[in-house]
Amino acid sequence: MTPQQYCINKTNKSGSSFLPAFYFLGKEKKMALTALYAFCREVDDIVDGCDDYKEGRKKLNWWSLEVSRLFSGTPQHPVTKLLVNYIYKFDLDEKYFNEIIDGMEMDLNFNRYENFTKLQLYCYRAASAVGILSAKIFGFNNINTLKYAHDMGIALQLTNIIRDLGEDAKRGRIYIPLDELKLFDLTETDILNCTNHKKIKKLVIFLSERAQNFFFSAVEHLPAEDKRKQLPGLMMGNIYFVLLKKIVISDPEKILNKRTLLSPYRRVIIALTCFMNYTWIK
Repeated sequence: MTPQQYCINKTNKSGSSFLPAFYFLGKEKKMALTALYAFCREVDDIVDGCDDYKEGRKKLNWWSLEVSRLFSGTPQHPVTKLLVNYIYKFDLDEKYFNEIIDGMEMDLNFNRYENFTKLQLYCYRAASAVGILSAKIFGFNNINTLKYAHDMGIALQLTNIIRDLGEDAKRGRIYIPLDELKLFDLTETDILNCTNHKKIKKLVIFLSERAQNFFFSAVEHLPAEDKRKQLPGLMMGNIYFVLLKKIVISDPEKILNKRTLLSPYRRVIIALTCFMNYTWIK
């Protein structure tokens, strides 16, 4: 199997909401983004499938070394063998790949976050770093576009956290800042036991408003001159923004026991609407 086919298979198996945006890229940028996304899946899968901390740490250490090999021109893994063709062409900084790995290490080390400051660092590493690398692949002229990519990454990750609240709880993980649980008179046990409670609704609305603010900040920082180039990212953002609105509308107090999803058809329609109008769906 070629590195190209390996990365395509890895990406397609994910079933990600991001996939519709891939179709609106030229061949070279599409393959670069596919390689980047496959890299993210590789390191994320380590944490998702890890029951042994030492084994997870060992695998992440290997990927840290592989990033060094990637930027020295001696990659060993199919993903990095494909990525090596694009890191200099699109100015993909080594530090952002290491930030992504650091985010996965945080998942190994922590299953609770005391406050939003600490959670935001995790979101930056797990999502904003990916967003910035993606923005570089899409192309930009104005440096403010990287601020857009940063805030969009935070918004997407916060939406993921809200959507996956129940699934994460079943794995013993709580990504809601503990001081904010107290603010809504909720306990860790309420979350871990997936207890339906009207207080959950108020919490989800609060979390959703924060995510919306990051979406709006991202769009405000995207210069008009780069909007067309960044269209794939805007499509991803629109899909997640609609998902966030659906979560708030669809009985948010039940979010612990019911995962809110958008159908593939709905995701494609949102992407097409964004493509045709270069607009932000509100």
